[in-house]
Amino acid sequence: MAASPVRDLGAAVLARRVRAVSAVEEALDRIARLDPALNSVVALRADAALAEARALDAALDGGGAAGPLAGVPVLVKDLEDVAGMRTTKGSCLFADAPPAPSDGLIPSRLRAAGAIIVGKTNLPEFATEGFTDNLVFGATRNPWAPEWSPGGSSGGSAAAVAAGLVPIATATDGGGSIRIPAAFCGLVGLKPTNGRIGSWPPQDWIDLSTCGPFATTVDDLRLLLAVEQGPVHGDPGAAAGPPVPPPPPPSRLVAAPRTSDFGPLPPDIQGALEAAVRAMADVLGLPVTWMEPRDLFTDGDPDLDWFTLATAEHVSALGRARVVDGLDRMHPAARAFMETGLAVGVDEYLAARRRRFTYVRRMDELLDGALLLTPTVAVAGWTPDGRPAPGAAPGALPPEVYSTAVQNVTGHPAISLPAGRSANGVPFGLQVTAARHADELLLDVAAAWEAAHPWPSTAPGYAPFEVSS
Repeated sequence: MAASPVRDLGAAVLARRVRAVSAVEEALDRIARLDPALNSVVALRADAALAEARALDAALDGGGAAGPLAGVPVLVKDLEDVAGMRTTKGSCLFADAPPAPSDGLIPSRLRAAGAIIVGKTNLPEFATEGFTDNLVFGATRNPWAPEWSPGGSSGGSAAAVAAGLVPIATATDGGGSIRIPAAFCGLVGLKPTNGRIGSWPPQDWIDLSTCGPFATTVDDLRLLLAVEQGPVHGDPGAAAGPPVPPPPPPSRLVAAPRTSDFGPLPPDIQGALEAAVRAMADVLGLPVTWMEPRDLFTDGDPDLDWFTLATAEHVSALGRARVVDGLDRMHPAARAFMETGLAVGVDEYLAARRRRFTYVRRMDELLDGALLLTPTVAVAGWTPDGRPAPGAAPGALPPEVYSTAVQNVTGHPAISLPAGRSANGVPFGLQVTAARHADELLLDVAAAWEAAHPWPSTAPGYAPFEVSS
């Protein structure tokens, strides 16, 4: 079984084989040495983290207790609050934000499990794009292929984990923001069933978004989901009762090149998908049925409706007046996103909301006894500033490059699994989608895939996060 950096380090700190201070010092040293080439980390709290580590060591030396993440260094996506740090959201509009008075939900749950926050990671402005670039901190590069993007919006976090800077970095997923960077950075990343991890305060994209983990191993992914999951007061979508029983194991696989009819995949991605589907069928011993995108949804397009919902909800969350006044201070991609939202009318918005019910029913029926296999991303990559290839014209990425929005619209869980590497050096991800509340099934599938097709713990030239005993 592959080593699990998160679980192993927490266990070592609890057993006093490793000092929490040593773990934090190692993370700070790696960030200082390795991150200038990546630009994944945008802020540090070095002194505070070291003080917290010393306090944890003293408590454990005195016989105190701590959770399974004891002493594990964590980076937090700069969309989430950390007490005493500003939350810029990658935007000039919040570049001078005051320090947050308290931790956000996931940082607080990681702390409660013993983790120590060392800093914050980069993201696209307002988390609205699949590449990680903004006017405050600049672009983040992929440790696997520096001329290419780590994806987004959790691209800074994914690059940091893939480069071994820290064992944990937080992520959110409103339209693929866990799965896209997991795919491009060779990580395993889970968008859980909507509501599995509670949300407070309300997300900008109301009930499209969820927090979730990515990791270098499935075992660590299980641990992080266990720490992060659970309801929270104020979230109507997070059930406070007993867990919903999981569905029965799948009896078949359904594969599709896309979930929207945006045309054929690029030949290299189609070939990578077909190879990965054959391999998954062998691993699970299940038959495969291929479907055309046009046959998945016949009453609307969930990918396009995602743009209607997310853009309109984000304008509402920020406030129409603030958006209009701030357009000229936004990154061009964020500006285009907000301008789309400003143009959405109430009837158009509500019609898209109503169509969600049809999409959910269709996915429920399709995934009754089945798993859906698709590429996590429909192209081999894009540059750090969001161009389809080096030297191409800049602009917002078109809808056809994405393959992750439908699960946010319907709430189904989906996982991205490392499944090879494209010719440009960027990893390729296979996306597996399951019935609602089948998160554990996806983790079991991921574990079987990992055993049959293991992947590197870090990008080439980087070392897995380890601390000497």
